[in-house]
Amino acid sequence: MCNIVVGGQFGDEGKGKIISYLSLEDNYDIIARGGVGPNAGHTIVYDGQEYKVRQVPSGFLNKNTKLYIGAGVLVNPDVFLDEISKFNKFNIKDRINVDFQSGIIEESHKVKDKRDENLSKKVQTTGSGCGPANEDRVKRVGKMAKDIPELKEFICDVAMELNNAIDEGKKILIEGTQGFGLSLYHGTYPYVTTKDTTASAMLSDVGIGPKYVNDVIVVLKAYTTRVGNGLFWNEADKNTKADDKKADNRSNKLLGDLKISEKLAKIREEGTVTGRARRVSPFDFELAKRSAKMNSATMLALTNMDRLFDCANVRNFDGLPEDAKKFIKIIEGEVGVKVKIISTGREYNNTIDLRQGIR
Repeated sequence: MCNIVVGGQFGDEGKGKIISYLSLEDNYDIIARGGVGPNAGHTIVYDGQEYKVRQVPSGFLNKNTKLYIGAGVLVNPDVFLDEISKFNKFNIKDRINVDFQSGIIEESHKVKDKRDENLSKKVQTTGSGCGPANEDRVKRVGKMAKDIPELKEFICDVAMELNNAIDEGKKILIEGTQGFGLSLYHGTYPYVTTKDTTASAMLSDVGIGPKYVNDVIVVLKAYTTRVGNGLFWNEADKNTKADDKKADNRSNKLLGDLKISEKLAKIREEGTVTGRARRVSPFDFELAKRSAKMNSATMLALTNMDRLFDCANVRNFDGLPEDAKKFIKIIEGEVGVKVKIISTGREYNNTIDLRQGIR
């Protein structure tokens, strides 16, 4: 069995929360991370403790799960080794591997990322060096993980290990990073990351073919957020273009009687990697529908419901207030995919799981 988790908006959807829940609830044998690299951060809360990861897969909570970083992912050795040390109580060191062909972020890449005016000021990248490192990889001059002595004990052929595990009937979860709106090809170019971020790209990153996929779980926040510059398709402010206002008005029309806008005005968030303030706007139905289609979503995971509705820590569907149930029904009707996982709090187990069809 092989499932994929990807973000359906602009990152910051709560993928770390969903992946950490699935790692413990479904007891995956393997969790493999795809995506760009340490420019993406996932936040996990377990037993009241917060963990922020940029390199290690978010399924590290389950000590029985093997962890892999695919060949398509950039690795910063310092970040990688720091996270292994920081979370040593989970014995990550004994069960994590990096593909021998993963690209390496060097100090020169980080310097270039911060000095390049187009990247740092216009696009407002994270400054982690991912863009310049991928540029060197395309030019065929970048370093590989197999060349780094500090990584020697972690190196393996991830693609073959995952495919052999599939042949053995093991359960695999592929962890995506960033979000659909940041895809180099399908997102809000040029305000995007340096690769595709769809489910298809995550398969390529770890070396698994599409015929093995069972479920694609697209994670959506109950509202839309974005860090840095770039088009925000339904952002409601005085600078919003006419087409964007149409999208915003559509959201308001669908959600008007739920008084969402009043609650959104009070939300304050910051990015996991950069700490920059996130811009906030109503749920973007067109973006969610496009994302669901292009990722071949089989189900949706909806996060941060407790920020909009009185449902903090609720763990069964019947316990949700009626306005929250109506909100979910509207999303399912507009997007055309069922919401099967609902997050009602930051702790990993503050989750409503409807995958068995109970509602």
